[in-house]
Amino acid sequence: MSQMSPQRREIRSAYIEWATLRSKARYNLAMSDVLAYPLSDLPVRIEDLEIAGPGGYGYQPLLERLAIKGGIPVQSVVSAQGTSMANHLAFAALVEPNDEVLIEEPAYEALVSTARYFGARVRRFPRQFESGFQLDPREIERAITPRTRLIVVTNLHNPSGVRTPDATLRSVGDIARSVGAHVLVDEVYLEACFDSPRQSAFKLGSNFVSTSSLTKAYGLSGLRCGWIFAAPELAQRMWRLNDLFGIAAPHVAELLSVAALDHLPQIAARAKKQIDTNRVQLKSLLDSRKNLLAIRLDAGTISFPMLTSGPADAFCQLLREKYDTSVVPGRFFDAPEHFRIGIGGDTENVREGLSRVATALEELSTKG
Repeated sequence: MSQMSPQRREIRSAYIEWATLRSKARYNLAMSDVLAYPLSDLPVRIEDLEIAGPGGYGYQPLLERLAIKGGIPVQSVVSAQGTSMANHLAFAALVEPNDEVLIEEPAYEALVSTARYFGARVRRFPRQFESGFQLDPREIERAITPRTRLIVVTNLHNPSGVRTPDATLRSVGDIARSVGAHVLVDEVYLEACFDSPRQSAFKLGSNFVSTSSLTKAYGLSGLRCGWIFAAPELAQRMWRLNDLFGIAAPHVAELLSVAALDHLPQIAARAKKQIDTNRVQLKSLLDSRKNLLAIRLDAGTISFPMLTSGPADAFCQLLREKYDTSVVPGRFFDAPEHFRIGIGGDTENVREGLSRVATALEELSTKG
């Protein structure tokens, strides 16, 4: 069902607010990115850095490297302050007030809030746990109308971490094209598919727009290096809209981002080792608990198990208050029976955090 947007001044992201103010714990499994990459490991000297840059729309060396990374023309690249600002710019360029936007469910809450901030009429289409949270084009066909102007999905799916094949995305693009709509694909977690070939959804059709960043998969959150891949005329519109939002990025961050992109294979190898090691611990937890149902994945930094022995919110509260461990309650993703676990952190911290999750689950099942 369509939902009217509330007054813009009332709109906020309940999830981001929670993550900023109330997710902290000694054992933080609520974080979904990889352990921060040390600045000392980047081959950069202080003499290589400058405070002020050349100006203009984007730092050309950074845009060129992002274009090479995506295998696309530089005219189709817009740099942004993380994936969040990339998504904000994409919505700003693609959505007018009262436009209809289809967004997956479960979904990353900030995408829904951003659509409503821009005055969209938000409709949802389901991704079912029983179907492995796979994206089903038939659900989009049921939800789409002639008023739909944008379809929004994440790949890897946030919160489940499930990957969508290119063939499925092409089908979504065909459905969108039938009513003159675009498809926005947030690909920030796709970067963590280190072992398998991948291409940006932008290359699947002219009505695709994709967003991503170096944040989640590489431990480079502090650089705020995000990007949008879009058709050149749409990219130009985003650059002009950014004059109202971010204007110019910190040049030091741009220079460090260029250095990171130049050494991304080494950074990725470190991240892959971290995630693979921690995934063994996650598998051990899932194998040991009968009151958890989960989709087993071999890539990505997140898992989204379903709790079968009681309310997930109560479990998350018990885990935080008694065991000093945090996970993300599923209510922030429209799935209150689930919770999200991040496995990109320090291995000892993740191991102990998962151990405490197991202990809390045992306490919950005993009480039940």
